Amino acid sequence: MTLLQSFILGLVQGLTEFLPVSSSGHLVLVEHLLKVPTSTDITFEVFVHFGTLVSVLLVFWNDVVLITRSVLQGIFSPSSVRELYRTSEHFRFGILILFASIPAAYVGLTFEDQLSHAFADPKLVAVMLILTGLVLFLTRLKRPVEELEGKKIGWVKALLIGIAQSLAIIPGISRSGSTISAAIYLGVAPVQAARFSFLLSLPAVGGATLLKTKEMVEVGVVPDGILQLLLGTLVAFASGYVAIKFLLKVLERGRLSWFAFYCLAAGVLGILFI
Repeated sequence: MTLLQSFILGLVQGLTEFLPVSSSGHLVLVEHLLKVPTSTDITFEVFVHFGTLVSVLLVFWNDVVLITRSVLQGIFSPSSVRELYRTSEHFRFGILILFASIPAAYVGLTFEDQLSHAFADPKLVAVMLILTGLVLFLTRLKRPVEELEGKKIGWVKALLIGIAQSLAIIPGISRSGSTISAAIYLGVAPVQAARFSFLLSLPAVGGATLLKTKEMVEVGVVPDGILQLLLGTLVAFASGYVAIKFLLKVLERGRLSWFAFYCLAAGVLGILFI
């Protein structure tokens, strides 16, 4: 992979990770168009995902600090857990995020080999993009919910949102699109759904990055690949930050379904021309 290719792929990752159009699907399709050598190694994909993870940390830094602090308080003072769950929104959010991360962790660890091969199939990605478009379009059928009217995320809703995230491990199915849509279907206000979705990405992407880093240390990384990884990660971070800010504004206007038309068009074009 050349530096130009890593720059383009990092830009694609950053812009599409949080916009509900499937970053992994776009990476597969763009890699095919750029004639990046086919490989079942997803190291680059994991590290550009890490770049977007850092952008989430930057945008939601206050939430992350308060959630971490409250969860640590519960860990070091078990007798206060019940009271914290009742009175602290950040503690509840932290516990529910960890709970909702279980399905994706199970799917990722159990089906790692099959998922790696899926990243090399652009036709499958195109079909999954169409599915993502349909999921987004159907949010139009849900009555708009204001922030104060939205239902709180509890254990059942967190589990269902987590299952939606686990399905998004398949390239072409948008992680943000599936989790935000699932939350909206469950009566959660769009902006609150996005907040939960973005924070939910932290354990999934962080865990995947740690596992891949361990694997890279054990196997070794060729020197020629380090610059590409760093460049792609930095570009993904910067463009991811912009994408988060943009999507939050779109959700405030209740326009999530607009992205459905893009996904449907991209999927159809992918089937016809790739």
